Amino acid sequence: MTISMYDISVGVFSARLKALASVLTAAEQNAGERKIDPQVFLSARLAPDMFALTRQVQIATDHAKGAPSRLAGREVPKYEDNEASFAELQARIAKTLDHLASFAAADLEGSADRTVEVRLGGRETTLPGLQYLLHLAMPNFYFHITTAYDILRHNGVPLGKQTFLGNR
Repeated sequence: MTISMYDISVGVFSARLKALASVLTAAEQNAGERKIDPQVFLSARLAPDMFALTRQVQIATDHAKGAPSRLAGREVPKYEDNEASFAELQARIAKTLDHLASFAAADLEGSADRTVEVRLGGRETTLPGLQYLLHLAMPNFYFHITTAYDILRHNGVPLGKQTFLGNR
């Protein structure tokens, strides 16, 4: 059985971003129900040296738009990183999903061995596409969506595994 680079990148990023959108919807609704200023959640972080919720979502979408773009040899879209509300974060996710929908499986054919250039720790690094996807892009993406979930869960938003997985 062969697994395509398209399926393990675009397919996964799309599904997980849709689930993240559901997590944010639940958080915004919970803030309203509990009469909490949404900025409390948007600026919340798990530790003083970690990014706040808003930045976690921004970075997750950066990896989701960047990985297939790099793998396909396309320019990575640039976003302003100026989101300040749940609605703006949802719009960013929707924009990223639209970008992901612009890829076809053929766009990523042969990308497992294609050289990908990325900037890591202030220096340019080159990796084969599959190594880049599995050891850099995906772990970072999952770290940031999981941290976003954890920030909200830590702040009392009634989320469960099913919401994280996109089953609710």
